[in-house]
Amino acid sequence: MPTYITLLNFTEQGVKSIKESPQRVDAARKAVEGAGGKFLDFYWTLGQYDGLAISEAPSDEVYTATVLAIAGRGNVRTTTLKACNREEIGRIIVSMP
Repeated sequence: MPTYITLLNFTEQGVKSIKESPQRVDAARKAVEGAGGKFLDFYWTLGQYDGLAISEAPSDEVYTATVLAIAGRGNVRTTTLKACNREEIGRIIVSMP
């Protein structure tokens, strides 16, 4: 399954209800797993982003729909990166002309 790294920033609504953040991560885990993916880990961070999620999903479309549904609750804005592990990048490099 493809791997995704999602960077999160809290909205004003998300900051006002920050004490609910752990429960929101639990809900995000259920959403990703309910869509057939795996929620691998989550970190709250300091700096430019407020959080980072690492997940797997069956396809870009499935993950996009899931992340849009999560962001649609109004607590976070997201930036998602599709990630390649060593094996995947190796296959890509070998296929280069």
